[in-house]
Amino acid sequence: MREVCKFITGFNSFRDEYFCRENSPFQKLRKSQTPTTMVIACSDSRTDPSLIMQCEPGEIFVVRNIANIVPPYEPDAGYHGVSAAIEYAVKALKVRNIIVLGHSSCGGIRALMESKSEQEHKHEFVNKWLSALHQVRDKVLAHFTSVTDKSCIACEMAGILHSMENLMTFPWISKQVKAGELDIHGWYFNMESGQLLSYLHQTKTFEPLTSPCAQYEPAPNTVDQA
Repeated sequence: MREVCKFITGFNSFRDEYFCRENSPFQKLRKSQTPTTMVIACSDSRTDPSLIMQCEPGEIFVVRNIANIVPPYEPDAGYHGVSAAIEYAVKALKVRNIIVLGHSSCGGIRALMESKSEQEHKHEFVNKWLSALHQVRDKVLAHFTSVTDKSCIACEMAGILHSMENLMTFPWISKQVKAGELDIHGWYFNMESGQLLSYLHQTKTFEPLTSPCAQYEPAPNTVDQA
């Protein structure tokens, strides 16, 4: 109950800051929203996109799920929560950017990588959801041969690329991207170094957008020149 009380106190602070003060942004936001960017992020409690990127209310339209997966375009009778959110963001809100935001130490990816072991049947829904990345996992394991921190990082990054590719299977997304009306970005939040990396198509690698925290920077050269 203490945790819930903390949330109520937090809401009161939010209300005072964003609703009750003069010139509150919600004077406009309560009527409509006009975010320019959609973020597809992991449900991990440590990776809230609004907090990571210090966004104000109304700036980003967010959908979160385990391992920040974008399924392929499947216009059938199933329930497609992620695809519905993408459709609304692109068609109704007319966002100009879609960011697939992955991160290090992803529990979903670790479970995916270990799913051929005793953990295979632990969950009722999670394993089926993660099966969307089986092809990615198999390619990573074919290269690294075993499940390690390094291979999990590779799978986390490869999962981002797979989701970016799946976004392009949506015909109305592909059309806008080719017309220069919509950009797709793949970002990776490294919780070890405190860095944000972005996938570059030119180099086919994830390159830093930010510097690491000071304690993770390489030590200065201390070779004695005397």
